[in-house]
Amino acid sequence: MTLPRFALTPGEPAGIGPDLCLLLAQHAQPYPLIAIASRDLLNERAAQLGVAVRAVAVTPEAWPDAPAPAGTLYVWDTPLHSAVVAGRLDSANAAYVLETLTRAGLGCVNGHFAGMITAPVHKGVINEAGIAFSGHTEFLADLTHTHQVVMMLATRGLRVALVTTHLPLKDVAAAITAERLERVTRILHADLVSKFGIAAPRILVCGLNPHAGESGHLGREEIEVIEPTLERLRGDGLNLIGPLPADTLFTPKYLEHCDAVLAMYHDQGLPVLKYKGFGAAVNVTLGLPIIRTSVDHGTALDLAGSGKIDTGSLQVALETAYQMAESR
Repeated sequence: MTLPRFALTPGEPAGIGPDLCLLLAQHAQPYPLIAIASRDLLNERAAQLGVAVRAVAVTPEAWPDAPAPAGTLYVWDTPLHSAVVAGRLDSANAAYVLETLTRAGLGCVNGHFAGMITAPVHKGVINEAGIAFSGHTEFLADLTHTHQVVMMLATRGLRVALVTTHLPLKDVAAAITAERLERVTRILHADLVSKFGIAAPRILVCGLNPHAGESGHLGREEIEVIEPTLERLRGDGLNLIGPLPADTLFTPKYLEHCDAVLAMYHDQGLPVLKYKGFGAAVNVTLGLPIIRTSVDHGTALDLAGSGKIDTGSLQVALETAYQMAESR
């Protein structure tokens, strides 16, 4: 049986993404992993890092059937638009970054890849090139014609999905509508079943307000929006516990018996997750017809080419993508 292949995009070429790919390639992977990147860039960065990794060119006409041995990285060569200096952004390469994502995303849609793993991009430099770009998630949603996606971060022993993501705190309450909460919850439940192999997911749901509103004395969103929506979803068979106060939900009493936490906003759930799994967490995009995982950190331009980086988050992103493909 042919092993499933996975695509790896190094992200911003001046950042640590190429370094991560090279350092990772020092160790064998269980599946064929194909970096979609400039082969010249990887060779130059390997020389800068003093890493003995051989970049082997592969193409869609002759995909490898076996994992690369340690010290070898399969590369689907994607030409740069401008020479790269580690740590120095260049908007001329914005189109290159998007080409790597397009090749990976369409490769997943067409069945060439079982999933894609992404290193960090730099949104600002892509926008400076005159290209409207708000992030991997939105780009891949457009590429796959997906109307709604959900952001979930995970580390060993904890998964946290978000109802709202990058919103000012003053706008969060208005954004938590019954329609949005239902849509996000259904996507979370469906992907836990289909992509993580959990037959009957148990999901803990945070309240929005302190003490989950304390019976309306500290806010009425729980009474008017969250509780009725959860009750309606329970009627369809979803196993939802809450809304619970966030300050007590994130304790062993609750977390030991749950498959995921649904937080109402970014800084309600993610500080706990990053405290638990800093350097070993992964960003998973739910709702896509493909598997996509990512590191949970940025481009770290100041560390590019230095060799002083930790590959932990990328390793977890790879492991998560492999597990999701196996569960599927």
